[in-house]
Amino acid sequence: MKGFSTRAIHAGQEPDPTTGAVIVPIHASSTFAQDGVGGLRSGYEYSRSANPTRTALQECLAALEGGAHGFAFGSGMGASDVLLRVLVKPGDHIVIPHDAYGGTFRLVDKVLTQWGVTYSTVDLADIDALRAALRPQTRVIWCETPTNPLLGIADIAALAEVKGAARLVVDNTFASPYLQQPLALGADVVLHSTTKYVGGHSDVVGGALVLDDDGLAEQIRFTQNSVGSVPGPFDAWLTLRGAKTLAVRMERHSDNAEQVAQALAAHPAVSTVLYPGLPDHPGHAIAARQMRRFGGMVSFTVKAGKEAALKVCAGTELFTLAESLGGVESLIEHPGEMTHASVAGSALEVPDSLVRLSVGIEDAADLVEDLTHALDAVR
Repeated sequence: MKGFSTRAIHAGQEPDPTTGAVIVPIHASSTFAQDGVGGLRSGYEYSRSANPTRTALQECLAALEGGAHGFAFGSGMGASDVLLRVLVKPGDHIVIPHDAYGGTFRLVDKVLTQWGVTYSTVDLADIDALRAALRPQTRVIWCETPTNPLLGIADIAALAEVKGAARLVVDNTFASPYLQQPLALGADVVLHSTTKYVGGHSDVVGGALVLDDDGLAEQIRFTQNSVGSVPGPFDAWLTLRGAKTLAVRMERHSDNAEQVAQALAAHPAVSTVLYPGLPDHPGHAIAARQMRRFGGMVSFTVKAGKEAALKVCAGTELFTLAESLGGVESLIEHPGEMTHASVAGSALEVPDSLVRLSVGIEDAADLVEDLTHALDAVR
């Protein structure tokens, strides 16, 4: 198998056979001419079913995750929705992380439960707790590692050993395909919000699923086409462009996040730093084993509480106060009031003193100075 960056630049992206264009064209057409009734020219008929630009992206994503099948969606939640439509039915049971992404929790708790699906929240770092939560009706173990926003780490290989008949789905958004390869560790399906690190420039929304199972892939293909959860060709093209530089960006994100985490750990206004690259992180050893680097996401709690945390979020200049993550620019947010407001009052509620950072690829010294200035104001 070729190296990661080689695959990112070449997989699914041969020069256009008609014009020789080196970059995959944006196939903006919604429909394609047929050579007679039912005679598809090059296999395309209508862009909801398939589009050449989307095909190139899907082949690239599959290659990056080491999977046989890749599917691109209009959003990460669109990918989650289609996958769960395929994997569960009324009466089935799902296990989700006890600190799952708020959008995932909302989909399961507010949508799927209305369809007769039940769920349990489990600390997936505790294999015994997972075993205790499994039922004969458990069809899905939904894993995030690192988790959003508490940066928890789950041992993917260990989860795969105890999953039984359930499918192990790993949301690999925080790690990206460059830092972590869940399929190689025993996962059944890998999910991404490609809006984040794969796209990498905060200019496109998308999602992806990658897997090896041929039968499951066919079910996903049918369901995706049936519900129309697809990206447009320009979105697919932007995501493909972003994927080309994923490796070099993730190295810089990781370099910067390590320096930011160390600076936060030394600041007197900070009570806890959540970053798997720190030796005192409870999941550090597992992360070091299953990840190439530790990524660009850092969370921390502010000693003085919620109001001080909000003041820190408002007090930075280079870190922009905004939701989302994974872009080249650094972002800061208050999960309790922003990305994870949907879990307020539930078992997944996050600390109100928590601040989440998406550390970008700016100069690390400037980022540390920016955060230090904001934290000094709340000491």
